[in-house]
Amino acid sequence: MSFLDALQFALRALIAHRMRTFLSASGIAIGIAAVILLTSIGSGIQHFVLSEFTQFGTNILNITPGKIRTRGASTGSIGSVRLLTIEDSLALKSSRHAVYTNATVTGNAEVRGGGRSRRVTVYGQGPDFDRAFNMHTAIGQFLPADDPRNPRAFAVLGAKVHKELFGDANPLGSVLQVGGSRFRIIGVMASKGQVLGFDLDDTVYIPTARALEIFNREGVMEVQVVYPPAALLDEVIEDIKRIMVERHGREDFTITPQQQMLSTLSTVLDVLTFAVAVLGGISLLVGAVGMITLMHIAVNERMAEIGLLNALGATPTRIRILFLLESTALSTLGGMIGLMTGSGIAGLLSVFFSDLPVNIPWRYVLAALILSGVIGLGAGVVPAMRAARLNPVDALRAE
Repeated sequence: MSFLDALQFALRALIAHRMRTFLSASGIAIGIAAVILLTSIGSGIQHFVLSEFTQFGTNILNITPGKIRTRGASTGSIGSVRLLTIEDSLALKSSRHAVYTNATVTGNAEVRGGGRSRRVTVYGQGPDFDRAFNMHTAIGQFLPADDPRNPRAFAVLGAKVHKELFGDANPLGSVLQVGGSRFRIIGVMASKGQVLGFDLDDTVYIPTARALEIFNREGVMEVQVVYPPAALLDEVIEDIKRIMVERHGREDFTITPQQQMLSTLSTVLDVLTFAVAVLGGISLLVGAVGMITLMHIAVNERMAEIGLLNALGATPTRIRILFLLESTALSTLGGMIGLMTGSGIAGLLSVFFSDLPVNIPWRYVLAALILSGVIGLGAGVVPAMRAARLNPVDALRAE
């Protein structure tokens, strides 16, 4: 009996027992489909979250007041944190790696304009903010490059604030009251939508110095530095640190590269994707147990067939190969059905639920298919060995 004959024999055995074949293949197919669906959603979420973060660029350093690194002992009263200021942001412009610098203040305030009022997030930003974070204006312009310590009272509206306060009317030149201060509207930002739950359209942008006055703050919350993509990150950090230490006298600030945050986030999301793949693998394992059970039953049902093969001269090795081919073909069939089913459902989800991020990670799919083949071999080993050890006379008598 050639290998091709043995394969045809195994396939005929599967066709002859259609219900058993269907049940065994279904267990494997459901497991493969579960792996594909779960990992597709997990990987899609990973791509979605990372794209949300990277839409503003990855070559950004965030500088915040206070040093988060653990020290050996308390520094007492002299260890008080020095605030970050607009002057710090201006001084960082002297860095050879700084393309843009921006000092940020954030708060919540009631704004009034067009005869309506609304409570929104108010951002105090510098004139380079729009270029540093790839933001664009739909009408008018962003905040001009005034004296950063005493800028003019200009405001730029988010797309949603514009719609809520002024409707379809052009708001340029209108007065906007933020808290107890009045601002002249000079621009409206292009719609940006929500980013990780933060509505960037429901905002108002005013100069940083003006925001410090409104929110009664002495220092800014954060300074961002945008550096060239080709620059070495370590060199950029060292240069920024040198300038800040010269101004503050010591390292009482924290520098966080966006690349570091993205790397940490990517690691967490990779673990999440792996975890859901394991959950899908449990379904595959359940299918494997069912397949092993049915293969054992198949040996009991086909005792006479095994005895006849022995009587016709089939060796124990050949009988083992026949059962192994049968179980492998069964698991491969289930794997292919699961692949088509899982991929099809994932495709339909992406079509009918456009907000649901779905991305099929083919490395997990390939691993699941290989695992299904291994399961087929594993499921057939013990039944095949048992069938090969049967005595031909006893097997024929079983009929």
